[in-house]
Amino acid sequence: MTSLWLGAGPETVPGADRFATAPVTGRYDVAVVGAGLTGLATAVLLARAGLAVVVLEGRYVGAGTTGHSTAKVSLLQGTRLSAIAAQHGPELLGKYVAGNRLGQEWLLAECARHDVPVQRRAAVTYAAGPQQLPAAEAEHRAALAAGLPVEWRDSFTPPFPALAGTWLPDQAQVDPMDVLAALALEAEAAGVVVRTAARVTDAHGKDGAVVTTRGTVHAERVVLATGIPFADRGGYFARLEPQRSYSLALAVPEPTGLQMSITAGAPTRSVRTVPAEDGEIVVVGGASHVVGRADSPRARVENLLTWARRWFPGARVVARWSAQDYHPVDELPYVGPLLPRDSRVLVATGFAKWGMTNGVAAAHVLTAYLTGDLPEWSDAYRSWRRREMTGLAEAVRLNAGVAAQLAGGYARALTNPEPGGSPAPEETEPDPTQTTTDDTPAEGMGCVVRRGLQPVAVSTVDGVTRAVSAVCPHLGGVVRWNDEERSWDCPLHGSRFAADGELLEGPATRGLPVR
Repeated sequence: MTSLWLGAGPETVPGADRFATAPVTGRYDVAVVGAGLTGLATAVLLARAGLAVVVLEGRYVGAGTTGHSTAKVSLLQGTRLSAIAAQHGPELLGKYVAGNRLGQEWLLAECARHDVPVQRRAAVTYAAGPQQLPAAEAEHRAALAAGLPVEWRDSFTPPFPALAGTWLPDQAQVDPMDVLAALALEAEAAGVVVRTAARVTDAHGKDGAVVTTRGTVHAERVVLATGIPFADRGGYFARLEPQRSYSLALAVPEPTGLQMSITAGAPTRSVRTVPAEDGEIVVVGGASHVVGRADSPRARVENLLTWARRWFPGARVVARWSAQDYHPVDELPYVGPLLPRDSRVLVATGFAKWGMTNGVAAAHVLTAYLTGDLPEWSDAYRSWRRREMTGLAEAVRLNAGVAAQLAGGYARALTNPEPGGSPAPEETEPDPTQTTTDDTPAEGMGCVVRRGLQPVAVSTVDGVTRAVSAVCPHLGGVVRWNDEERSWDCPLHGSRFAADGELLEGPATRGLPVR
């Protein structure tokens, strides 16, 4: 499950070895947690403003969403504009687009400065069938209302089904790891200290201590650019829906002429191209689901692959990967103080799969919080404001689902004793993706069983069977096996763990203990 962009390895980022081995110590004005686009852009902007900055990353530069993105740098974003307009009206929509426009312009200017290749393409939100036409038309109207020069096209000729759609010219696509490599160099040149393999476990220590697995730094302010805040303060895990989506890279022998396209409804089909020495690579994305709540993610990806092979016959799959994004309950990002009356710790999250522009916009908002006046358009990015009431109904729905998953996870575990153990307290139909009829799961499979009264997660990967606690250390959810990524995923708030229990994604701050 290595992304197309990370195929050459994370060590290709300049300074990668030094980032991972140099001591984690010192005192700074700001500690930025997370070395993706938001974190590195924030660090660059703060350093240019004269602040002493350290970037702390738990794994490596690009390990999170940015390194697994489809990296469309676009102001037309599927059906985001119409969704925002429906909840907030034209004024906040205009401010959201203004923030994205600044993010796009800044990112492309940095690419030009550092000779990062950029391909200019149109962005298209299209109806794959009659049922998607109303959504595509609504997006077109919202884009026009926001001042974007979109065109409605009744026909265009991709190889896959497309009736009509809204078309925004002169958008961009990039290799996100090229962007991060350039920003890492720029950050160091501006005086930023970058440290990787240093997972932050506490950002609220005494005397400004920010504690990592490799040492402690002290900082007056902290920025959490981690996708979802790992600290429970502020309850962001209850205002965000974690979503897993998947991408395939297919080598084709000739350039396709495709634009950056995405459907206006389900099933989502997102398409972009990548230049290649011999022909072209087509990236197809989709198969999205709430983390930990799909019976078989692998079946979803196989369905996506079937679609791709149908419309790109003869294409060769060269990469297959996934990404995690966070959808805010009220459709707008959360950027600003972690708590309403405490600006020491700031947060940036809720980009809903459009982080290449939103992440940079967030970096500008975070920098303004620390150095000067907020831009007028930042109202669309506030972490705390009355708009929380706008998303109340969605928050209730989201957390009702969380409660159901919490109860269901324990019920499944209690009714599925470990082979050779005591019988289940009552008969309930087991979840077929979580059970096994043998003493050990088959290769690539996992199941949650009851060992005594404790849920235990058992899996077999690369011939090795492992048992770890099935209880997520964040808020106690029972994890489920992801058969596509061979990981344990928490259906409550999106924490993810490797087969051996290693933490892959937060908001949890530690892994699953061995059992």
